[in-house]
Amino acid sequence: MNELQLDEFKTDENAAMVLLVDDQAMIGEAVRRGLSHEENIDFHFCADPHQAIAQAIRIKPTVILQDLVMPGLDGLSLVREYRNHPATKDIPIIVLSTKEDPLIKSAAFAAGANDYLVKLPDNIELVARIRYHSRSYMTLLQRDAAYRALRVSQQQLLDTNLVLQRLMNSDGLTGLSNRRHFDEYLELEWRRSLRDQTQLSLLMIDVDYFKSYNDSFGHLEGDEALRKVALAIRDASSRPSDLPARYGGEEFALVLPNTSPGGARLVAEKLRQTVAALKIPHIAPAEGSSLTISIGLSTITPQQGSDCRQLILAADKGLYQAKHNGRNQVGIS
Repeated sequence: MNELQLDEFKTDENAAMVLLVDDQAMIGEAVRRGLSHEENIDFHFCADPHQAIAQAIRIKPTVILQDLVMPGLDGLSLVREYRNHPATKDIPIIVLSTKEDPLIKSAAFAAGANDYLVKLPDNIELVARIRYHSRSYMTLLQRDAAYRALRVSQQQLLDTNLVLQRLMNSDGLTGLSNRRHFDEYLELEWRRSLRDQTQLSLLMIDVDYFKSYNDSFGHLEGDEALRKVALAIRDASSRPSDLPARYGGEEFALVLPNTSPGGARLVAEKLRQTVAALKIPHIAPAEGSSLTISIGLSTITPQQGSDCRQLILAADKGLYQAKHNGRNQVGIS
């Protein structure tokens, strides 16, 4: 049933769309006449049982009246076909039989029928059962639609929360993790390394002569330079556990969990060379220079009673050494 039909039926709980499948045209005419004066009951007739599934898919009935005895196709087999087809599996089926037979009735319910009537039934009873089963089916459709809407709403809320979380954790200029997320992540990895007794490495990265770069080229160009450096740092983060972050101003950090001093040194040297290869024009330390970075590196296996600030202080010490020894190099502490 499409959304328009759903909206129409929501306005009247007694509305019904009936499909009668019977090879006898006189039965179809009798049922049609019996329902013709009933408000909000739309009647359709199918004389060919082989076309019943296709017609049900097309008109989307809320109730199917199904004859049991038809030439070329057993009515119970057709009931099972309805139940096996995704478009008709939940539509209520009222089986019409020529006699009240407990064995036939039991077989009909076992095949998936919802109700059983001896034809031709009293019109009042037929209308009552049609409306009852139609209301039940519409309630099922509305409930399923509500569940789907709820799932969509929950997924949208989850997606929104993930976006907000990323925004809360990201630096607006570079897209790297911000200082708050860096602090949280480093503390988390410090505890993990303490528990597993693994090495934790940290790179502290500073853009050389950045104040003079801003003074010479302007803050817009300075921001663009920081974005290029940040992209290089992101590319240097080869594992999902590595965390590149903007530490503040022109200073960046790269957390490298479970990484030895030698492994961290390789990452640092490759990063330094990558930034130098960008050949971003600079006037310092001399005219015609290119923008470079200095890197401080430290690796610690945390011990009980230690603090992740020790790792930051050690990496800062390495960065100071790199700056003091002429910049554009890696200092290890």
